[in-house]
Amino acid sequence: MLFSPDDYRFMARALLLAQRGLYTTHPNPRVGCVIVKDGQIIGEGWHERAGEPHAEIYALKQAGTLAQGATVYVTLEPCNHYGRTPPCSLALVEAQVGKVIAAMVDPNPQVVGQGLKRLEQAGIDTTFGLMEAEARALNPGFLSRMERGRPWIRVKLASSLDGRTAMASGESVWITGEAARHDVQYWRAQAGAILTGIGTVLYDNPALNVRLISEQLGIKGAVRQPLRVILDSQLRIPLDAQILTLAGQVLIYTLNNNTEKSAALEQLGVKVIVIDSSTLDLHQVVQSLVKEGINEVHVEAGATLSGALLEAQLVDELVLYLAPHFMGSTGRPLVQLPLQHMSERIGLTIKDMRLVGQDLRVIASPQY
Repeated sequence: MLFSPDDYRFMARALLLAQRGLYTTHPNPRVGCVIVKDGQIIGEGWHERAGEPHAEIYALKQAGTLAQGATVYVTLEPCNHYGRTPPCSLALVEAQVGKVIAAMVDPNPQVVGQGLKRLEQAGIDTTFGLMEAEARALNPGFLSRMERGRPWIRVKLASSLDGRTAMASGESVWITGEAARHDVQYWRAQAGAILTGIGTVLYDNPALNVRLISEQLGIKGAVRQPLRVILDSQLRIPLDAQILTLAGQVLIYTLNNNTEKSAALEQLGVKVIVIDSSTLDLHQVVQSLVKEGINEVHVEAGATLSGALLEAQLVDELVLYLAPHFMGSTGRPLVQLPLQHMSERIGLTIKDMRLVGQDLRVIASPQY
């Protein structure tokens, strides 16, 4: 179907609205909606926070009775099932809108075409595919979980310009500048989970929380703390580790069925999952995170875990900060990748490159 310039304009507005939910809708998708009548916007909204009304409901409330016969632009097919809120498809039918244009079909098995079908059965004209690529880019994690059965995995790395993360002695304080460290907070805030390994916990004692306030994120209400996930095969984590003392949930994957240590951790509010295997299989961990409802995983880990994720072909995106200095040939490498031949190298597609303060930030997708 051919879409008009006005169709693109109104859908672009809906996409801008959807982006406002970047830090708040998890595990739901980010969705925006615009209602138009006689070429004028009469209602608009976005899904502001998980558990609250969806974008269509806010837009319909604003439009009121004017919604009858109007055209609705929505960035994702209206839902058609009862969850924490009633189905949006039913609300659109009851409002007697005239047409619904969706950017894309919802891949959620509970929806997948059924929302549009309900509208069509009620005599409402429907179509989809307008600015679909832009709509998909808003929800890589949700789409990954629904279409591939695993979260979208983003690995953050920081190194000197010669690819070193620490001196041979282990000294590594503040490789990058303050602006880059601040930028990382926004990546954390949009993730459903932050993943690290026990080596990082023991060596750095990190917090791995979001240290931004609502105003910095442009949201209302409290800042959501992502689930903090630790891979700790032998359950070595100290009970006084900083990561266990902060607001938000912590999940530990382990091979060690030490019921006493697990009980002590659970007393601190930590969820411990024992994997019945000889190794902490990363694919198994990732599958488990789907059951936890995680869309996007933000990884901040050492060279070993980061390299293992790349070897397992589980990394979807890299966010690499390169500091403008050299740390020398004896420094520790960015990732542990025991490759022997040029044919084994992992290619990268550069998606974005810019300065953040004095550091170069590169966003890239591995090509397996």
